[in-house]
Amino acid sequence: MTTQTSQQDLLGDVRVLDFTRVLAGPFATMVLADLGAEVTKIELPGVGDEARGFGPFVGDTGSQNGVSAYFLSVNRGKKSVTLDLHTDRGRQLALDLASHCDVLVENFRPGSMARFGLDYDAVAARNPRIVYASVSGFGQSGPYSHRPAYDVIVQAMSGLASITGLPGQPPVRVGSSTSDLSAALYCAVGVLAALTRARAVGKGQHVDISMLDCQISLLENAIARFDVTGEAPRPLGSRHPTITPFQFFAATDGYVVVAAGNDRLFGRLCEVLHKPGLAEDPRYVDNAARTQNHGPLETELAAIFATGPVDQWLADLEAAGVPCGPVNDVSHIVSDPHVLARGLLHRQSFAGGDVAVPGPPLKFSDSPCRAVSPAPVLGEHTDEVLRGWLDLDAAELQQLRQQGVI
Repeated sequence: MTTQTSQQDLLGDVRVLDFTRVLAGPFATMVLADLGAEVTKIELPGVGDEARGFGPFVGDTGSQNGVSAYFLSVNRGKKSVTLDLHTDRGRQLALDLASHCDVLVENFRPGSMARFGLDYDAVAARNPRIVYASVSGFGQSGPYSHRPAYDVIVQAMSGLASITGLPGQPPVRVGSSTSDLSAALYCAVGVLAALTRARAVGKGQHVDISMLDCQISLLENAIARFDVTGEAPRPLGSRHPTITPFQFFAATDGYVVVAAGNDRLFGRLCEVLHKPGLAEDPRYVDNAARTQNHGPLETELAAIFATGPVDQWLADLEAAGVPCGPVNDVSHIVSDPHVLARGLLHRQSFAGGDVAVPGPPLKFSDSPCRAVSPAPVLGEHTDEVLRGWLDLDAAELQQLRQQGVI
């Protein structure tokens, strides 16, 4: 008989030291926290992760007294310890903490951790089993490695922006920070793979994650298409480059997305639209022909969809088995019955109130998800961790505070 554990117990024996800020690194360590790892976030005393200053703020009207909804959304389940790494004592304490951990994650620009004396070689000398993950814009090597990077820069440089938007219009940034998030998820995967190896052989390693590398890896088949055709892919709006029709259409009160991924589904779509003859039209007889002649087909379909409301189209298309859906905005998502039934949305409580955030999306048959703790107050766990891990007493903690180290 299987013994059921909570989702948080999957990595319940993993301790992570988190030197990350803003999004890519914090999202990666949040995934590990969701899976049960003990994640301790190191922050600068009095300042913390700069994301604490990003609005909107909840619990008050400004950043002085309110809590950043941005910070709350990517730092749940963690502890916060304040250490000034610009001080010798702060750096020493950080090394001491790292010697008690399985994993260290950082997302400073390459070279920054070395200046603090906390690079992989320094940490591994104290703790050879450590899995040390570095997330940066361009990686630890290569001619761009020294450059600072934000998501929008990587979206542009990776080619993603060049295939996003409407034909003939300027390039567009994807609506979420996909370059940060892809790096975060690859980081979590890399950490788990390296941790498995470290526990088997007794030695950790350095995991080098580049936002640019990760975003290019998610270009799907754009590079292969260029290699085969010699033509650089361009933005297509909502249309798919090789499957037709596979896009958004305007209805009288919103938008419908239709994905007729094969000839059989296209035939069903034509029946729903009361245009069965389209499926036999030589221009649209198969997917290759439809893609080649997407312009006139799109015009014809768009004119039909423009005659009815979203709900009616969805009812008819679903009844016919044609893959479809509404184009929702966020106000629809937070009240969607399926999203609610899946238990994805959580209200994260803190001293000034609460805020809705997406919860852990992973679900396991023997490890049911339970609520994780909210994002920490700056320095909330400093005494707890320094006492529990390093055996510092009250007098030592007081002295460190007086010196500005914590």
